[in-house]
Amino acid sequence: MRAHRPAGDIELLYSDHADWLRAWLGRRTRCAQRAADLTQDTFCRLLERPAQPMPSAPRGFLATVARRLLIDDIRRREIERAVRDAFALTEGAYDAITPERTIEAVHLLDAIIRLLDALPEQARQAFVLRRIEGLKQDEIAARLGISLSTVKRHIALAYAHCYALAEAA
Repeated sequence: MRAHRPAGDIELLYSDHADWLRAWLGRRTRCAQRAADLTQDTFCRLLERPAQPMPSAPRGFLATVARRLLIDDIRRREIERAVRDAFALTEGAYDAITPERTIEAVHLLDAIIRLLDALPEQARQAFVLRRIEGLKQDEIAARLGISLSTVKRHIALAYAHCYALAEAA
């Protein structure tokens, strides 16, 4: 088991230099929230390290740790951007999440919940087991203790409700 730096040392570093580090990161990121997150990550990183003597120049030490985290953060964002760009190329135009799209999604989810609530219990269970849990129809029949034909009828009923919902939208 590795010894960790005493939390009291980190607490002292935090109380004496966290505001300075947040401001230092704020100048580099130009984002207060990101600077606050990186400040927090810096002190978390220090808590995870093995015990070491307190640095003689704490601000330089904190800046070095924070700079490395900032570089990791930039790399991660570049990877995310590359993945989004690759996704856009393979899936057509990339649809950004907008407040309007979020509201549409919430309305659609509300409609789906109402639709599921309107189904008979076994039909709802069969549909959820098929569409959400990905069970095969014979597995659903075994789990619910009903025949395969009843499972097919329940799922067909649920799909009919879904199509009616889509037509109404």
